[in-house]
Amino acid sequence: MNIGIVGVGTVGSSVAKILKENADVISARAGVDIFVKSGVVKNLSKDRGLDIKLTTDVDELLNDESIDVIVELMGGVDEAFEVVKKALAKGKGVVTANKALLAYHRFELQEMAKKAAFELDTAYAGCFEYEASVAGGIPIINALRDGLSANHIESIRGIINGTCNYMMTKMMNEGVEYASILKEAQELGYAEADPTFDVGGYDAAHKLLILASIAYGIDVKPEDILIEGIQNVSKDDIAFAKEFGYVIKLLGIAKKDSDGVELRVHACLIKKDEMIAKIDGVMNGISVVGDKVGETLYYGPGAGGNATASAVVANIIDIARSGKSKPMMGYDKPMEGDFTLKSIEDIVSKYYLRINVSDKTGVLAKVTKLFEENNISIEIIFQKPTSGTCANLLISTHLACEKDIRNLITALEALEFVNKKPVMIRIV
Repeated sequence: MNIGIVGVGTVGSSVAKILKENADVISARAGVDIFVKSGVVKNLSKDRGLDIKLTTDVDELLNDESIDVIVELMGGVDEAFEVVKKALAKGKGVVTANKALLAYHRFELQEMAKKAAFELDTAYAGCFEYEASVAGGIPIINALRDGLSANHIESIRGIINGTCNYMMTKMMNEGVEYASILKEAQELGYAEADPTFDVGGYDAAHKLLILASIAYGIDVKPEDILIEGIQNVSKDDIAFAKEFGYVIKLLGIAKKDSDGVELRVHACLIKKDEMIAKIDGVMNGISVVGDKVGETLYYGPGAGGNATASAVVANIIDIARSGKSKPMMGYDKPMEGDFTLKSIEDIVSKYYLRINVSDKTGVLAKVTKLFEENNISIEIIFQKPTSGTCANLLISTHLACEKDIRNLITALEALEFVNKKPVMIRIV
């Protein structure tokens, strides 16, 4: 089997090295010898330490009839979509780690792969695999498609962005301020110069949509779901979490009920004795609850050249072994059925709010009155002075509706003694 790699960067280089260094065990498990015939790069002058042919022309790989599988590692959406479409149309198998591509085009690509498998007479026509697109080296895609196929999936909760998990772990364990730990994460290479994609929750949202597509057959785009990041988490929020037995994590959440499927990404307060709360540093972890198996937890490195490349190579081996396509999402029909996306306003959760107020007589009574008027019951209230004239009210609620919480925050902002926009974190 001959491989062409489009995007020979950190992961692409690792794929080529693994296929060479572990050729004996890979050949034994795949049943064929697997070779990287050529790769596409932007800069030919950069030394990658590889002994493969490199080019800047992607069409050279796409038009090479001897290349069986295209490994797409270029990133981005539009250009990658065109490359993958052409590869499928030429009867080549495809392996990708591109979560952004799949967040927007996964169902279109599934239909193209089906068409190629039906119409084209090549060994790997219609084969399409993407294990490395979610949680790096953790085999969560195969777990959902194969290992849990006897179950209705009740919920998925994932720590699926290592940058955010590293930052929140440092903030929880060492009391580091957000701005300081972001700078450190950038210096260590965990966060980009513009970190918005990670800390804003968008990276996690792309991955969540892929998992939800397998679990529920639901086709929605990132713009359709609730996405929030960790930018507003402060030391006061950390202190509240510790006081009442919580940790704070950025979670991707998918869960179903009789009204549809909730899909959301945001910071969460999680009880510290939960399994997923114990996943720290840059590691990823995903909790999946099936109706028969109960809760299962998947843990491991979510990024990095070798971890991601390991999943890519596993997909190449899968294609070599099977020699035929299978539905990308695992099933000709969705695992669960025809679900609709629940409105963000209909989400029900417990909530934590941090409200900075002027420290004056009567303020607390007026604030709690607003909670009552918006049908929200207070569970815990804690006041922490921030200066001689101001204080933070740290409040957690019983179960409430997202719509009511948003109305409450709007009403609080209008009060003259509320000094800043209230910060809200959901409690899982």
